Amino acid sequence: MTLSNDRELKALKRVGQLVAKTLESMQRYAEPGITTLELDQYGERLLAAAGAVSAPRKTYDFPGATCISINEEAAHGIPGPRKLAAGDMVNIDVSAELDGYYADTGGSFLIPPSDTLKEKLCEATLRARAAGIKAARAGEPINKVSRAIQRAAQMQGFKVVRNLSSHGVGAALHEEPTIRNYFDPRDTECLHAGQVITIEPFLSNCAHHVVELEDGWTLAGKPGSLFAQYEHTIVVTRGTPIIVTLPS
Repeated sequence: MTLSNDRELKALKRVGQLVAKTLESMQRYAEPGITTLELDQYGERLLAAAGAVSAPRKTYDFPGATCISINEEAAHGIPGPRKLAAGDMVNIDVSAELDGYYADTGGSFLIPPSDTLKEKLCEATLRARAAGIKAARAGEPINKVSRAIQRAAQMQGFKVVRNLSSHGVGAALHEEPTIRNYFDPRDTECLHAGQVITIEPFLSNCAHHVVELEDGWTLAGKPGSLFAQYEHTIVVTRGTPIIVTLPS
């Protein structure tokens, strides 16, 4: 989506704030012993109270309102009977549609006690997201964003998951362009002012790729692999991008 006026920007900010606050609330609600289904149902109630609907459910008939992935799961984890446990690395991805506009956010966090490797992985992924956002300027090639993300990951000693990408958003949950989280010199497309995209690096301690599990949704790595993801929805400008999923 490319925004054309302030009305559209305000509408995008409304749904952006909603998914950001929902993510924060779900992270606070998470504790050892709660099931991922209970956590998801809590998030669904927050979205419904604001008049929004789950974007993955509306778009793909996903069997949950949000995606909740744990440890070796990187993305699209189905909420269910699995209970959160002490030491788990948890990722929640929240996306919603409100008044015809879509926003997408996500974040990883640890269920105490903390773990040095997991903490470093989260910090590296946050830095990679920040680097990608900084590089996202109108007129610049998309692969400049990709290179910034990859460099930030490599500087911290972690791997970029190559078959998960950032993407366009706004009028639908997933739109063009696809924004790789690693540098590809063949990608010469440029960003333009008003374009709505996500920046969402997926980093791992040992995996370059993930595979789909038998449930047909969950994307995971081999045993022992860990994943972190942080995502913002942004609006590209000629200067600093507008982040619409920053909690107010």
